Amino acid sequence: MDAKRCDQTVAWGALQGHFEAHGRQLDLRALFAQDPQRFDQFSLQAPEVFADLSKNRWDVATRTHLLALARECGLEARRDAMLRGEPVNATEGRAVLHTALRAPRGQAPFSDEVHGVLDRMLAFAEEVRDTARSGIRHIVNIGIGGSDLGPQMVVPALDAFCHPGLTLHFVSNVDGHDITPVLRRLKPSETLFIIASKTFTTQETMANAAVARQWFLDAGGEASAIARHFVGATTNLKAAADFGITTTFGFWDWVGGRYSLWSAIGLPIAIAIGSDHFRELLAGAHAMDRHFATAPLEHNLPVLMGLLDVWYRNFHGFSSRSVAPYHQGLKRFAAYLQQLEMESNGKCVDLDGQPLPYGTSPVVWGEAGTNGQHAYFQMLHQGTDVIPVEFIAVQHPTHPHADLHRKALANCLAQSQALMLGKSTEQALGEQAPTASDQLGKLTVARHRTFPGNRPSTTLVLERLTPRALGALIALYEHRVWTSGALWGINSFDQWGVELGKALCNALLPRLESGATDGLDASTAGLLARLTR
Repeated sequence: MDAKRCDQTVAWGALQGHFEAHGRQLDLRALFAQDPQRFDQFSLQAPEVFADLSKNRWDVATRTHLLALARECGLEARRDAMLRGEPVNATEGRAVLHTALRAPRGQAPFSDEVHGVLDRMLAFAEEVRDTARSGIRHIVNIGIGGSDLGPQMVVPALDAFCHPGLTLHFVSNVDGHDITPVLRRLKPSETLFIIASKTFTTQETMANAAVARQWFLDAGGEASAIARHFVGATTNLKAAADFGITTTFGFWDWVGGRYSLWSAIGLPIAIAIGSDHFRELLAGAHAMDRHFATAPLEHNLPVLMGLLDVWYRNFHGFSSRSVAPYHQGLKRFAAYLQQLEMESNGKCVDLDGQPLPYGTSPVVWGEAGTNGQHAYFQMLHQGTDVIPVEFIAVQHPTHPHADLHRKALANCLAQSQALMLGKSTEQALGEQAPTASDQLGKLTVARHRTFPGNRPSTTLVLERLTPRALGALIALYEHRVWTSGALWGINSFDQWGVELGKALCNALLPRLESGATDGLDASTAGLLARLTR
């Protein structure tokens, strides 16, 4: 397979020349003035997701150069190899086949195994959802990272589709302040615990699982009932059985944690929204998979967004990106994307282990609108750093308050418009500023009320936040992250950076009991001494 690293291509040099001669000075206001058709040229309908890319700092020439870069890096061949199940996770010698988890029966590798687990998991979910027979009222998912962030994001996003008689709880932090208030509200007879850990050895998850098991027994649950009130999303059947769990749903080493909500890790989602809606979630993701696999690069939304990421990170030097979904259901979406992108692409060496001479993953962060407007949008509009923003709008709500929804949509449109247009000092001079101090001159006040503008944004529009639409949206981001990682020449599917801190934690844990500080660096020794005195 011909797969070059981006900076080793002819197209990379051409992009650098284009940026210096033209791209650095691109002004969105001028681009729209010059081209009345710009919105049409830079917007795209993908499955369930419409994307307006026109408020980004690129033009036709930029896009052409970026597409040439993608082709010279062998992007299409690398994509196809991943989808075929080749071991593209080279550092661990594994395939990467989360797409197989949402493919229809018979249309992807490992189809029989995938659908066997899926059918059994969804049948179990329906048994739990029959609350009259199961007696279950509360589901507690105990996991961390990919075993927590996906389900914790999806369940509130699809609140309109959730079982009204079930309450979902998510426990991830090893800090006891996470699980304690959850347990306080529960009764053993009405509670089902899902222990989500592929190996059944994840430190935080197993510590919380032990607390939950002891609470169950102390609160009157019988030891013989553990098998009915605890289930496992795991492949370690022996460890689960030793814990008392007899019902387990497994998954495979080609499913990375941050790509696992489509697998048995999605059990709390399936219980919340039911089997039919869970299959719709999978179907939406599969529709985006097919778009990613078959659409020409010029019209391939995940690819175009990934190319924009490279353009911004490596040429404009933008090191951060904000995500602002104008739908309260997506309040955990930015947190989910933080793991998806920064754990995938936060790498400093290429596939051959060589240091990279350029930046990779940006910092991803955000908050649901309109809350974010009253928190960090000040910096987006008038701060010294340019931070691209991604707005997510949903055309039709699932609530009856039409006036509130129109206000949310108006705010979403206004923020992207304001970032682009800005406000000149001359415009500010012509306005009244009722809260301004009368001790300041008009010009000084006007300068404080000047907005530089030309700040880029993307707007994604869903018609409705349905299971199918959410599945497509998540898959869009998965493939977009892979695209930028492939161009950077990194492995987006390992996460060695997670391990060092865990290993040091295991070494420090007994010291918190003994107070021993020998052999530690001075800072860690001083902190440990203070915490144990």
